[in-house]
Amino acid sequence: MSTIVYGIPNCDTVKKARAWLSEQGVDYSFHDYKKQGVPADRVDAWIASVGWEPLVNRQGTTWRKLDEATKAGVADAASAKALMLSQASVIKRPVIERDGVVVSVGFGAKRLDELATRLTS
Repeated sequence: MSTIVYGIPNCDTVKKARAWLSEQGVDYSFHDYKKQGVPADRVDAWIASVGWEPLVNRQGTTWRKLDEATKAGVADAASAKALMLSQASVIKRPVIERDGVVVSVGFGAKRLDELATRLTS
């Protein structure tokens, strides 16, 4: 089974997720948006799986720095994808896939039990 964590290495949430996965003994590879870019084909798969809304981090610094016209222009999957591809930091982190299926968007204490089940089954 293949687990991939997508994100930015200096993101605190990504650091926590990676540490937790290691503690659980889950082997994973890390896809660094800054070095490897955002894979457009995976964004399409993520949108098909979970929708575009959960993927756009409207609470983060990157979103808050966008001008109002850009924010207002994110109204559907196509516009969200375009923003995510041009501004990787606007993607909620981390996105975790297991065998090509999204098992988590974001990471937090509320998700641990569900995530543990999805990654060990």
